[in-house]
Amino acid sequence: MTETAAQPTATRLWTPEGFREDEWRHADSADALSGNGRFILPLAVFLALDEQVRKGAKERLGVLLMPGDQLEAIVPHLDELTLVALAFPAFSDGRSFSKAELLRSRHGFAGPVRATGQVLVDQLPHMLRLGFSEFEVSHPVLLQRLETGDVGGLGLYYQPTSQPAAAGEKYSWRRKPTA
Repeated sequence: MTETAAQPTATRLWTPEGFREDEWRHADSADALSGNGRFILPLAVFLALDEQVRKGAKERLGVLLMPGDQLEAIVPHLDELTLVALAFPAFSDGRSFSKAELLRSRHGFAGPVRATGQVLVDQLPHMLRLGFSEFEVSHPVLLQRLETGDVGGLGLYYQPTSQPAAAGEKYSWRRKPTA
């Protein structure tokens, strides 16, 4: 009897408009910018770039923030970025949720905010409400649900975020009489 290793699920890019080809590649060094394409660089590499290089490569330059990276490090450079990727290396680390919300509400970043790493089924609706616009998805259950158009989530929210709840009575659940 032979054993076969489970094939890792390929990562696919999903947006609220559906799956699409990913034109961005993750790179570990600035050397990637000498080639063609669009690149997501780690924070330290991005910050080490010459200012003229950052400004000249804006349309092909994104930055990846790990949970421990400080968002404030990129705030002065948001006009030099096309995309900000926020990492979720473990499902239990939610610091990137806060960064996405701050990018949208406090710093007014209008470009794509991408979730990378452990993007899971129950987190996706919350990520959408906080301002994430792109998702690198490899979780098989989430891939299957997204292929069928099932984003999940709740229809009623009472906390504010960058994506408001659908129009309707505010807090209507509070006004319904009990039986």
